[in-house]
Amino acid sequence: MFVMTADQKSSRRRGDAVPGLLDAVAAWRDRQPSDPFVLPVERTVGDEVQGVLSDARAVVALALLLQRLGGWSVGIGAGPVVEPLAESAPASSGEAFILARTAVERARGRSASVPLAVDGAAPGAAEEAEALLQLLAAVVRRRSGAGWEVVDLVAEGGTQRAAAERLGISAQAVSQRLDAALWQEEVRLHPLAARLLVAAEEGSS
Repeated sequence: MFVMTADQKSSRRRGDAVPGLLDAVAAWRDRQPSDPFVLPVERTVGDEVQGVLSDARAVVALALLLQRLGGWSVGIGAGPVVEPLAESAPASSGEAFILARTAVERARGRSASVPLAVDGAAPGAAEEAEALLQLLAAVVRRRSGAGWEVVDLVAEGGTQRAAAERLGISAQAVSQRLDAALWQEEVRLHPLAARLLVAAEEGSS
């Protein structure tokens, strides 16, 4: 199981960003082919949120969504939980929850540009998953607004030609924006990141 804990950075200066995050996660959840959550993301205490997922690919996508939003330290715990789970993530327990706690503490204290950490039942695989997710997050965090315009349209299933017509630009300009956004390179690595998270969860690297 995968537990994701996110803690808002600089909440006193920025104000409470939890409602905005929950809205963004709900919109993302509605776009998924099936519900990715075992327990939905919700506020735990203060400016922290937590959710439980069983699908590693969804964990990758959600972690990158939070990095796109910015202002969040994200910790992912990959490991067993005490079953049956409670009705909410904050009321549940198990190793994955402990790992998520240590991960978000590390993410919160990171001096690197990407506040994201992974702890797992298999530390070696968790370390590799963390390194790859940090690289993907760095790509996401550096993507321009123009890049996101075309990425969002194409990621929703549209063609590059349709995106060009929607934005009133040439197909060549769309292709150039996608190249600059490194979108295809990012998406190709999602399955590998998911496999590393599974290995971290299962206790085998």
